[in-house]
Amino acid sequence: MGSGNGPLDGLYRLRSGRSRRASSYDRNGGNADRIVVAPGQTAVLADIRGSGVIRHIWCTIACKDPMIRRNAVLRMYWDGEAEPSVLAPLGDFFGQGWGEAYNFVSLPVCAAPLHGRALNCYFPMPFADGARVTVENQSDQPMDALYFYIDYEELDAPPAEAGRFHAWWNRELTDPGEADPDHRENEWSVLGPFPPNRSDAQNYLFLEAEGRGHVVGVHYFVDNPGPIWYGEGDDMWRVDGEPWPGSLHGTGTEDFFNASWSPNEAYAHPYFGYARLPSSLGWLGRTHCYRFLLEDPIRFQKSLRGSIEHGHANALTLDIASVCYWYQTEPHRPLPPLPPRQERQNLPAIGVREVHRWRDAWRQSMGGGRLWGNERKG
Repeated sequence: MGSGNGPLDGLYRLRSGRSRRASSYDRNGGNADRIVVAPGQTAVLADIRGSGVIRHIWCTIACKDPMIRRNAVLRMYWDGEAEPSVLAPLGDFFGQGWGEAYNFVSLPVCAAPLHGRALNCYFPMPFADGARVTVENQSDQPMDALYFYIDYEELDAPPAEAGRFHAWWNRELTDPGEADPDHRENEWSVLGPFPPNRSDAQNYLFLEAEGRGHVVGVHYFVDNPGPIWYGEGDDMWRVDGEPWPGSLHGTGTEDFFNASWSPNEAYAHPYFGYARLPSSLGWLGRTHCYRFLLEDPIRFQKSLRGSIEHGHANALTLDIASVCYWYQTEPHRPLPPLPPRQERQNLPAIGVREVHRWRDAWRQSMGGGRLWGNERKG
């Protein structure tokens, strides 16, 4: 037997298992290899019995709704559970923010040409007693074509110590009220000093999990209403109930995403990178950062709360969305529900002269006076 540790080294080892696929192929033998998903309909892409591991998911969509990637919701269930272990808009799960389509490269998930139209996932997803994968069309337009492959292995039993795959999408329009009494964006203390952050209670939330497991990746989609650098916020991970994230505390947003010195250029490493960049002044606009912790997962034995500051000491208003990926034991803490479709849409476009009016413009457009987003818990 070979002793190498490369990613291809194990390919020659013969293993038990039966290769299977759930797909949208034309059951009548024609070339209509797709399904149609009507508005409000939930399509079951796979309903697998027994034990196994999903190895690969591929899909592509045709729909007149330009926001279908945000308006279609992906769910996955393991071992007959009633609550999903995966809950995210379809596009965001595959590394496509804001309902957009763009090329994106990483080892576990990617969006392939033409312009990111082909969505792929290679995260292994084990199960012992069934797996169910669904897509709900929450658009008011039909998905005229949903093509998909779900490649999996049937096994007599799942691998020993197999955690279940989880993913959750969150979004929040952050508020710098704790950092500055006048709710001003005050990065780098340009408007004077502000109090230090001694809590993660006001941070942007990646996940809150209970059980034993490990985090393996994060997408970070940030829409910045001003040209100032958005990335002074530290990542913080409270492991197994510790009151302060002292064991895993970061030094800045770009540091967590394995970059440095306020980057603003495209970069694609298999484990991390910058897939989408703002096209305006400075860091005004949309940036997609990603990091997959495949060599250095964040492990927990009882619980984990993962979060990140929005600017140093939470000093910035930012529109942040994320997908966090992790494995853990079941049963899992129920995932917070996704916001309704209207609260998953993009913020109004803001020009350079309007950067300080974003909060008010968004509140007025929603007809209310509150910041939306899943409730933070300290």
